[in-house]
Amino acid sequence: MQALVLEKPGKISIQDCQFDEVLGENDVQVKIHSVGICGSDVHYYQHGRIGPFVVNAPMVLGHEAAGIVMATGKNVRHLQVGDRVCMEPGIPDLQSQQSRAGIYNLDPAVRFWATPPIHGCLRESVIHPAAFTFKLPDNVSFAEGAMVEPLAIGMHAATKAAIKPGDIALVIGAGPIGVVTALAALAGGCSDVIICDLFEEKLQVAANYEGLHAVNIKTGNLAQKVAELTSGNGVDIVFECSGAKPAIGGVSEHIAPGGTAVLVGMPIDAAPMDIVAAQAKEVTFKTIFRYANMYPRTLRLLSSGKLRVQPLISQSFKFKDSVAAFERAAAGHPTDIKIMLEME
Repeated sequence: MQALVLEKPGKISIQDCQFDEVLGENDVQVKIHSVGICGSDVHYYQHGRIGPFVVNAPMVLGHEAAGIVMATGKNVRHLQVGDRVCMEPGIPDLQSQQSRAGIYNLDPAVRFWATPPIHGCLRESVIHPAAFTFKLPDNVSFAEGAMVEPLAIGMHAATKAAIKPGDIALVIGAGPIGVVTALAALAGGCSDVIICDLFEEKLQVAANYEGLHAVNIKTGNLAQKVAELTSGNGVDIVFECSGAKPAIGGVSEHIAPGGTAVLVGMPIDAAPMDIVAAQAKEVTFKTIFRYANMYPRTLRLLSSGKLRVQPLISQSFKFKDSVAAFERAAAGHPTDIKIMLEME
């Protein structure tokens, strides 16, 4: 079948590939329809590595996917041929201590699409465990189904934050993960969410959502907006989604005493933090790594209309134009939030 292959940093191409995959009794075969381009895909494309994960051999990219069930294993009951589905890209060892504890995202043996040496899903079809394959509601499109993967990160962050109804949150970074985290925070009970960034174009997308207050950091008005919405007390929750060292270092600046900070963005290397500033407010720090058990509830919110992601899809490309799509994504246009590939 045809697949989009990363040959080496800076070089990708569509190739005819053969995969050593067999449909197991608990698996489904899915014809891929839509795949979102993630920042990690772009990073592998540009640099060939993310931290300890190094692309040492040609690798198929892509992990945000939706498609149609082509075949099912004999033990699969909740899905049938023709169902529209999305797939959770991380496959853990279900016998590991982490999986048994319900934190399967932390299983050291997890096999995650498009993380070396595991091939991704930018190909005609995949075989995937049925337990990590979810039927799309009738009113959720393939593109929205592919967006469930990044949405699940925001949902996991909002869940970790233990949002209380009426909380006010600050999201630092208006990239794809920042925006979906802000939307998840609203869906989770926040009355207002401030989202800040350096790029006005990204903030304009976020500003179209009711309950989101977009602030450009360069204007210097962030403290003013926080004070205005919180009567000067500070926000209840800060979601750090930029991974930028200065933002991580000052994460306690706008938080209320006793507030919670959730670290979502990943810095390239170690980042300094003002520990005394955090201690003076008794800030509770939480971290997330991907997500666990978030797909069903994310799909329910999408179907209900309480999560709207269509405005975040900046451009769609056909699979034959995948190289151009990745070049566009790598260019980092500030107007782009999510670029989608359609296999058909």
